[in-house]
Amino acid sequence: MDPPQDKIGGPENILINPYYFYRIDHSLSILESPIEFLRGVGPQRGELLRKELDISTFEDLLYHYPYRYFDRTQITRIGAINESTEYVQIAGTLVNIYEEGEGRKKRLVAMLYDDTAQIELLWFQGAQWMKKALKENERYLVFGKVSMFNGYYNIAHPEIELWNPDTNVAGMQPVYSTTEKLRVRGITNRSFAKLTQALFERIKSFDLPEILPDDLRRPYNLCLRYDAIRWIHFPDTEAQEQMARYRLKWEELFISQLMIARLRLQHTAQRGWAFGKVGDHFNQFFKMHLPFELTNAQKRVLKEIRQDTATGKQMNRLLQGDVGSGKTIVAVMSMLLALDNGFQACIMAPTEILAQQHYFSISALLSDMGITVKLLTGSVKGKERKAILADLADGTLPIVVGTHALIEDTVRFHNLGLAVIDEQHRFGVGQRARLWKKNEIAPHVLVMTATPIPRTLAMTMYGDLEVSIIDELPPGRKEIKTVHRRDAARMGVMEFIRNQVDQGRQAYIVYPLIEESEKMDYESLMADYEQVKIWFNENRYKIAMVHGRQKADERERNMERFVKGEANVLVATTVIEVGVNVPNASVMLIESAERFGLSQMHQLRGRVGRGADQSYCILLTGNKVSEESYKRIKIMVSTTDGFKIAEEDLAMRGPGDMYGTQQSGVVKFKLADIVLDAAILEETRKAAQQVIAKDPGLSLPQHQAIKNMLIRQGKQSHWGKIS
Repeated sequence: MDPPQDKIGGPENILINPYYFYRIDHSLSILESPIEFLRGVGPQRGELLRKELDISTFEDLLYHYPYRYFDRTQITRIGAINESTEYVQIAGTLVNIYEEGEGRKKRLVAMLYDDTAQIELLWFQGAQWMKKALKENERYLVFGKVSMFNGYYNIAHPEIELWNPDTNVAGMQPVYSTTEKLRVRGITNRSFAKLTQALFERIKSFDLPEILPDDLRRPYNLCLRYDAIRWIHFPDTEAQEQMARYRLKWEELFISQLMIARLRLQHTAQRGWAFGKVGDHFNQFFKMHLPFELTNAQKRVLKEIRQDTATGKQMNRLLQGDVGSGKTIVAVMSMLLALDNGFQACIMAPTEILAQQHYFSISALLSDMGITVKLLTGSVKGKERKAILADLADGTLPIVVGTHALIEDTVRFHNLGLAVIDEQHRFGVGQRARLWKKNEIAPHVLVMTATPIPRTLAMTMYGDLEVSIIDELPPGRKEIKTVHRRDAARMGVMEFIRNQVDQGRQAYIVYPLIEESEKMDYESLMADYEQVKIWFNENRYKIAMVHGRQKADERERNMERFVKGEANVLVATTVIEVGVNVPNASVMLIESAERFGLSQMHQLRGRVGRGADQSYCILLTGNKVSEESYKRIKIMVSTTDGFKIAEEDLAMRGPGDMYGTQQSGVVKFKLADIVLDAAILEETRKAAQQVIAKDPGLSLPQHQAIKNMLIRQGKQSHWGKIS
C-alpha cells in the first residue's frame, strides 16, 4: 500500500511539464525525462529518489536492476513460518491496530491472522499515516522479511495491500535495493515494480535500441537489448531472467574491454623517446655491480622493457612482483638504460619512508659508478631543495627519487625519459597524469606493484598496460615459515621471538587498528606495548613503536631506529606494511591475525625473509575465531605465493575492497562480477579485440551505436586517465 502520490499535471499544465517537451523534441530521448514526471512519483518522491539512490531520470530507474526475485504466486500459511523462512507472502485478516511507546520509540503494531496462526506487523516510521490507511477486520495480502523477537515472529515495514484474488497474485516479483527513508514514503519493492511497469508502458523498443550488431550478438546467443532490460525486471520464466542477466553482464564487460582495447591502441600509437642503444652504464652495472645474479624472470622483464623503449613509442608497462622478488634491480637497470641514451629518470613512491628506502638502496647500488642520485620529498627544504631543482632543470642530476613532491609545478626536468611509479594503486589518477607532462614527449612509464593482482582484475584495472611478472625469488632466499598459534600459546611465542633476538635478529610485532583515530584501539595498543616491555626488558632490549597517531617526524625517527638496527623490536600498526626493507628482521608476529585481510597479512609477511637467515611469520589469534577468519589463516599457512593469495582474497572480498575504486580506476559494474563472471570477461575481451582490429575508429555503420555508448560511458568515468 502506497501513501498518496504527488499529483502530476495533465494537458492543462503542458507548458510546465518538461515531459511533453521531451516527446516533441525527438533529439532528446524519453529516457532523459526527469523521474518526477513518471506516473506515481511526483516532486517529493522524485527528490527522495535522487538523494537516496541517485535516480534522476527515467533511464536511471530502468537501470536500477532487481538483485533477486520472489515467487508471488506462493501464499504461505502463517503457521508454516519457521527459522529458515526469510521473505514470505501471507494473506489474512488484520486486527488489533494500535500505537505503543513514546517519542522516538513510538511504533504502530497490528496483528494478522489466518486459520493456522497469527503474526505481528510493525511500523517504526510513518506510523500515523499507516494507522489512517489500515482498516480493522479487512483481509490483506502481506509481503516482507521475517524476524523474531522474544520468541515470536514479526514482519517490520511489510508491503501490504487489500486482498483482491483477481489482481494480487503476481508471478516472479523483482526485489530491488531500497532504503529505509524510501520505504517510509511508500517506495517499496512492490512500488519499484509498479513504477518500472508504468515506465515500460511509456517506452517502445526504439527507445532502447540494439547496440550490438548481429554478427557480434548471434555467436554468443545474446538476446535483444530491449528484451533483456524488460526481462531483467519482469521475467515470465527463470530462463528469461538468466538470458537477460547474461546479455546485460556481457554488454557491461564488453564496453569496458572495448575502452581498454582503444586505450591500448592509443598507447601503441603514442609517440615516445627511442632508447636506441644499451650503453656503458647498463653494461658496467650488469657485469661488475650486480649484488646477485639476475633470475630468469628478471632477465625476461628487462628484455621486454628494452624492446618497448627501442620502438619510438611510449612504453606503458605494469611490473608485478611479489614482495622481495627483485623489482628494484629491474627499475635501476631500466633507469640506466635511460641514462645511456641521454635522458633523466625518476622513481616516485607514495610515502617518505618508502622513498627514503629506494633512495638508500639505489644510491648504494650506484655509488661505485659515480652516478648521482638525490632524494626529493616534502621535507627537503631550503638550499638543498633549490640545488636539486636547479640540477634537474639543467640536466646535471640524472636520477631523482621522490614522493608526490616530484609532480609539483616547480619541479622541471631537462630531459625526463623514464618515470618509475612504485605501489601504483596508492596514487590518485590526477597525480600520475601530471608526471607525464614533465617532458614535451611523454616519458616511458614503468608501474611497479608488490600487491599481486589477479588476472581477471588486471584485465579491468590495467588492461591497457603491457604486463610483466617476476615470478621467481632471488637465489639464496629461504621461504618464510608461517605458523598459526592461538592465544593460549602466547608464552611459547614470546620466548621464541626473544630467542631469535638474542641471536642478533630483529622482530616486528604488529597490531590491528581499524581506525587510527579510534580511542579504544589506541588505548589497547598502548596496553599491549606495555606487555611487550615485560617480555623484552628495556635494560637489555631496545623497543621502537610506530602508529598512525604519532606525528610524522616521530614515526619516521622510530622507524629509522629499527632500520638502522638501533632497536631490536618494532611494535607497530599496519603503517609498516609496504616497502620497509630490514634484511636483519627475521620474525613477523601478527597479533589478532583474525582481524586482518589476506593481502594485508601477506604484505606484512613480506617485511621479513629479506636476508640469508630463516624467517618466520607467526599468526596469533584468539582461542575462538570465525569460520571466515580461519579460512584466511589456513590460506596464509599453506602458501607464500602472492598471486594465489590475491586470487583467494579477490574471491572472498571483491575488487572494490581490495583496491580503493576511486584511486585505482576499478569499474563498478551494475551486474557483472569479474570473479564470478571470469568466463564472460574472457569472451568479451576477445570480442572487443576483434572489433578494434577490424574497425579501430568504430567508424563502420554497424558500430555507431557502440561508439555512442563508449562516448557516454567515457564522460561518466575516468577510464581515459587510468594510466
